[in-house]
Amino acid sequence: MKRVLVTRPRAQADGFAERLSSAGFEPIFFPVIEICPIENNVALERALSKLDCYDWLVFTSVNAVEVVFDVISRRVETRSVPTKQSRSNIIPRYAAIGPRTAGALQARGVTPEFIPDEYVAESILPGLGDLRGKWVLLPRAEIARTALPEAIFEAGGIPHEIAVYKTLPVQPDPAGLAALRSGVDWITFTSPSTVHNFVETIRRQNLDPFNLTGNPKVACIGPITERAAQDEGFEVDVVAEKYTTDGLISALCNA
Repeated sequence: MKRVLVTRPRAQADGFAERLSSAGFEPIFFPVIEICPIENNVALERALSKLDCYDWLVFTSVNAVEVVFDVISRRVETRSVPTKQSRSNIIPRYAAIGPRTAGALQARGVTPEFIPDEYVAESILPGLGDLRGKWVLLPRAEIARTALPEAIFEAGGIPHEIAVYKTLPVQPDPAGLAALRSGVDWITFTSPSTVHNFVETIRRQNLDPFNLTGNPKVACIGPITERAAQDEGFEVDVVAEKYTTDGLISALCNA
């Protein structure tokens, strides 16, 4: 049975690990980051209080959905959250990157009007229509790629980025570290931050991330993560065709 290292946050790893097991792999938990909402987020509070000023609200991750709707639920002065039945006269319109992000919105009563076929930020632009003079709210990670806001700006829109969560390194899981020392077959990366923090974590253990026991292969969830891995010095063996954890599992099975 092939051993697959799971580097994504522990709180998000169970479903991935279960599906890996069902596919015949042995998942090894080795989270290298955790997701933390930005506390006392005045910028987000202000944006939510003026939500009708925005033409689009674009979510690029489940993490952003969870943080934003948690703030909405805690607001003293609540505003109605758009539902499928009340979409026609509601501003802003919602867009989501990827089926999991769309599902997180739908679980909260919001049906996104656009989900791109390719699950990367740049692909969302065509579905937003004519953006000239229109405001677009982008709740994102503290450190996020600039491609999407730059593309919105170039299209004549007014992007408003707000950092709503950050990724922090975590102490290595002892069992996962022991498994890594004894040898695994695959290392999976699901975001650039998992790549960078994996390298830092391994080096803090006086190990060489590019010369590990068993010479594990590297699998990435998509091209953005692949580039991050290559920039760090990894040779990437597999990239998912669909940029989801299910797509990553399919790629592992095919490999």
